Amino acid sequence: MSQTIELPAETLARPSQTMPQWAVRLHNDNKNDMVFVVTALIQLVRLPAKDATERTLEAHNRGSAIVFQTHREHAELIQDQLQSKGLSATIEKN
Repeated sequence: MSQTIELPAETLARPSQTMPQWAVRLHNDNKNDMVFVVTALIQLVRLPAKDATERTLEAHNRGSAIVFQTHREHAELIQDQLQSKGLSATIEKN
């Protein structure tokens, strides 16, 4: 026998709470070649090669590019991983 459970009205009306989004920003530098940067984005951020190449070119031409958006802890992890490869990366709240 199935039983229906009624939720209080305030539970149903409460908006869903999502985690704030943080962007991982890759900055251009003069020490890493573009192939190295593209390869790092493919390996660490799991971007397809085309997207990794586009983000690398954007950072090269404009000074920086957003390469990933996620919750804060994951953004910090990606930032740390990119920095461990010698890349310049920061995070910012969207």
